[in-house]
Amino acid sequence: MEENYSWKAKWIWAAPDKKADYAKKIEMVYFRRSFELEEINQARLLIRISADSRYRLFINGIAVSAGPCKGDENTHYYETVDVTEYLQAGLNVLAAQVIHYAFDLTGGAESGPISVRRSDQGGFFLEGSLVDSAGDVMEALNSNEAWQVLRLDSDGMKLHKETFTLFIGGGENVDGSKLPHGWEQADYDAGEWGLAVVVADAYDSMYGQLSRWLLTPRAIPLMGESKQVFAGIVRGAIGDKNWEQGKDISALQELTLLPGESLWLELDAGKFTSGYPRLEWFGGAGASINLLYAECYEYPSGPDGRRNKGVRDEYEGKALYGFYDDYLAAGYGSQALQSPEIYEPFHRRAFRYIRLSIQAGAEPLTLGDVTFRHTGYPLQVTADFDCSDPSFAQLWEVSINTLRNCMHETYEDTPYYEQMQYEMDTRLQALFTYNISADDRLGRKALFDFHSSLLPTGMLQSRYPAASGLRQVIPGFALFWIMMVHDHYHFFGDASLVVKYRPSMDAVLGWFENKRDHTGLVGKMPEAYWSFVDWVMEWKETAGAPPAGKLGPLTVYNLMYIDSLTKAAELNEKTGRSDTAKEYLLKADEVRRTLRELCWSDNRQLFQDGPGVELYSPHAQIWAVLTETITGEEARQLMQRILESNELPKVSIAFTYYFFRALKMTGLYDQTHKLWDPWREQLDLHLTSWVEDPVSERSDCHAWGALPLFEFPNEVLGVKPFNPGFSEIEISPVVGALTWAKGSVATQYGLVEVDWSIESNRFVIKVKAPNKVPVKVLLPNGESHVFLDREYIELSCSITN
Repeated sequence: MEENYSWKAKWIWAAPDKKADYAKKIEMVYFRRSFELEEINQARLLIRISADSRYRLFINGIAVSAGPCKGDENTHYYETVDVTEYLQAGLNVLAAQVIHYAFDLTGGAESGPISVRRSDQGGFFLEGSLVDSAGDVMEALNSNEAWQVLRLDSDGMKLHKETFTLFIGGGENVDGSKLPHGWEQADYDAGEWGLAVVVADAYDSMYGQLSRWLLTPRAIPLMGESKQVFAGIVRGAIGDKNWEQGKDISALQELTLLPGESLWLELDAGKFTSGYPRLEWFGGAGASINLLYAECYEYPSGPDGRRNKGVRDEYEGKALYGFYDDYLAAGYGSQALQSPEIYEPFHRRAFRYIRLSIQAGAEPLTLGDVTFRHTGYPLQVTADFDCSDPSFAQLWEVSINTLRNCMHETYEDTPYYEQMQYEMDTRLQALFTYNISADDRLGRKALFDFHSSLLPTGMLQSRYPAASGLRQVIPGFALFWIMMVHDHYHFFGDASLVVKYRPSMDAVLGWFENKRDHTGLVGKMPEAYWSFVDWVMEWKETAGAPPAGKLGPLTVYNLMYIDSLTKAAELNEKTGRSDTAKEYLLKADEVRRTLRELCWSDNRQLFQDGPGVELYSPHAQIWAVLTETITGEEARQLMQRILESNELPKVSIAFTYYFFRALKMTGLYDQTHKLWDPWREQLDLHLTSWVEDPVSERSDCHAWGALPLFEFPNEVLGVKPFNPGFSEIEISPVVGALTWAKGSVATQYGLVEVDWSIESNRFVIKVKAPNKVPVKVLLPNGESHVFLDREYIELSCSITN
């Protein structure tokens, strides 16, 4: 919360319609504030802006900001935007379109994206003043009763019932004849608009009582936006004539539909993407326009509802399935004035294909541009990778595309279905981001988001931010958050961040400690919670939760508790709480010994999924290795049995990260080459982003599968922090089945470039590292070399296959 800023603006909104129940419906409200400027050379305008629930701001018709950044009831973000470059001599206008999503999520109301926080009151807030070169105020433009306002008629925009997706809300149903076309332009006549009403001050004046909106400066950059054209048209028809194959997308421009004529086209974005489709046309009053968004072509679902997708871009015998937006054309556009009618959904969409359908009304409709604005977190990828296995380069590129599309104002599980931030997904996505960009801003925000979700019991919510009333707990996910804090310290060495989150780590670990039962293990999880571990076919009926958890303690959760205790102990030791560190290590040892005693099967030579329960999974074995509950040759043999087993469930794409770590710890990482087959199989299916899991075949874009972005930099190139924050760099490549690899890895000190190859049983490595950062190189033959101040390094050694 911005505690020391003296706000002058007010929260404003449209006057209430006493007949409407705004708690159960969306509201779309438009705001304008005009001002004159004689000369622009010396003028400057910096604004701070926020809204409840979402806004898009224009100045003189140009979109300059969208937000606010996703927060919660205790952290309501605002954006700071310098709009000086968009000022013009004469009349200017600030214009904002604001949507307030339904606060009451019951009663069948379609309430929009659940990841967007909303209060029981819509609001718009803008503070800014025109200043001259001396900094003197020329005109205050703060939101107050001087702003003009227009509430869209309730029939102007509704949301369809959400059926195909889960938490993003239904598609839009818009009547263009009820929209204020051109409202964002300076010369628009807003004479019939009303005046805004003040609904709140920035702070409540009554003895420290807090406002609905605790304003906080945005912690991450604005989302990037760029105009994109579709790669092509797959198929379609105009009336009863099929679309001519091979026609370029530009053929749509100035295509005219006669009265009553229809068109449908399936547009290919070229790869999975996310953004705002934008359709322009002239005339066409009364035309019905439909945009359906799909991840791929697929066959009809089976009788059990299982999706049947196959090769994603093969369309014969298949169709596009998804959610959709509807728009009824107003006939506003004028071709003579080159002023088209435009439809663009307010909320971001994800798609690889769009089916555009138009049914013309009583007058002709002439198409203009059909494009989309790609949007997402402005990820700057500085790392790169290539190697002797040509499939790896493809895995790298698809992984980057997957991660990009799952990065917005939070990390997201899937941009198409949910747009929600979960700890298990986010831990991996943050690690991937660190390696390829050294950008931790979204990672830091994610740490804060989940810290902010803390319940009074000491448990974190598993997905956050989320609208009030839709809290969810997956107990193991709270432990992933502790691992995230450790990851950040490992990569960036920021001890102050660790100190900030120690209380929440204590709370989570205290929750698990309080759940230890008479066995000494963390006992059965509360029935109200979802004890998810992994999406595997054998656990489909229990929604990814090991069935042993229904009977008592769950081995995997106890092992994850050990791991979190161990990591928290290290973080406490590094930040001056040695006694707490010792306490955590003692608890970890207690649980470790109890697991060995109660859950190890001498007969199967495996850890059971629960004490005395004859159910087994690789997940328990992997975490047993990671926590050193089993060590040395025993651990190596255990992992070898996992590799060779055809009886145990197979770990999912997401869980493979932990599988690889256990293989590395036991000296078996060179056997991972064949484990990339599930990713290679996805390439054979022509995916351009990684699937969620093999169980439901729901999402085609889930960034917990972007594992190459960790394995290739950290293991194949071998670049990792030897000391926290890369204060010393380790380079220890794992050769495996490759003959050469090269690339660069991002660190906060700059890129580390590695190029290694094998010729005639000789390993040669060349390294370029940031200046003045110590580098430790570990060669495949076991040799170790330390360089204290050397930018370029070249080493070699003999190697045996």
